[in-house]
Amino acid sequence: MPIQILGMVSTNYGSESAGWRGPVVDPQYLADFARAHEEAGFDRVLVAHSASSPEGFAAAAHVLYSTEHLGVLIAQRPGFIQPTLTARKLATLDNLTGAGRLAIHHITGGSDADQRRDGDFHEKQARYRRTAEFIEVLRRSLTADEPFDYEGEFYHFEGAFSSVKPHGPVPIFFGGASEDAIRVGGRWADVYAIWGEPLAQARERIERIRAEAAQWGRQIDFSLSVRPIVANTEDAAWEKAAEIRRATEGNLAGGNGRRWMTGRGQNTAVGAQRLKDEANEKLVHDERLWFGVTQLTDGGGNSTALVGTPQQVVDALLKYYDLGIRNFLIRGFDPLQDVREWGRELVPLLRAGAAAREEALVPA
Repeated sequence: MPIQILGMVSTNYGSESAGWRGPVVDPQYLADFARAHEEAGFDRVLVAHSASSPEGFAAAAHVLYSTEHLGVLIAQRPGFIQPTLTARKLATLDNLTGAGRLAIHHITGGSDADQRRDGDFHEKQARYRRTAEFIEVLRRSLTADEPFDYEGEFYHFEGAFSSVKPHGPVPIFFGGASEDAIRVGGRWADVYAIWGEPLAQARERIERIRAEAAQWGRQIDFSLSVRPIVANTEDAAWEKAAEIRRATEGNLAGGNGRRWMTGRGQNTAVGAQRLKDEANEKLVHDERLWFGVTQLTDGGGNSTALVGTPQQVVDALLKYYDLGIRNFLIRGFDPLQDVREWGRELVPLLRAGAAAREEALVPA
């Protein structure tokens, strides 16, 4: 598949280093943020999810109505909305806003505390089994021409059917680093999302997930989530990273960072523990993969950064491209301004670099 560049939108301004300001839902900011991604050449934006954040489908609809062709990746946790209803929500939104702009990202849940805020007290292994059933029923609901029955451990349907269908496939994204996650994602996901880890660890994970998918006769794509920190010179970029770390420390000390953290010690995700271990080993891996914010935030979320000039960051991203990753989710610490800046140089350079690699693979 060709390269896909994804961003991430939020309903108000904020980040670990910038803190948060304004109303929780600022419609104008969300519209401006979405249009900035479209103008910068992004393909799709993630609408994130937590047990205390604004509802994702509504936010995604606002993004779609505020732009002409930008796609959305709606994050959601299986277990709170029935997969049959989720399929109809996706298909309806697809019909209302234009074909091919929707994708869905399944988050099984790395924080037991955050799951319980929405009333989910299943342990993690059960949540992964539930996610597998959810995706299976969702796929059938999106495509079935006739009503179907389903009986599993968590879901039971008789005569399930959706009269509304999307105009094309709805890509199913999935994330998780545990063995349970690999078993579920390898069998059911279209795109497996991974954090920005060192190349050796990323390669190992990709090989493991591909092997799992192959057992089911499937191929699978991958997405990398990372935070570029760019400047005109490498020294300036590292100075910028240091300032981001200082600002994050200040926000955490002052309480302005707690809003986006699940809470120290509460995130039990295997992926979060891997990031914490890598951050504690050293703050810089592979020359410019920086764990300065990851170390402060308990390994949670998309926090690792690539630091350097636009070309240096693109060169680092293309090393992941060489591992087989074709989806790159990038978001900034100064979210709106970073997107606007990346549209001038980083995004065009990344597309050009990927295109050059593809051309090199074509026989003369």
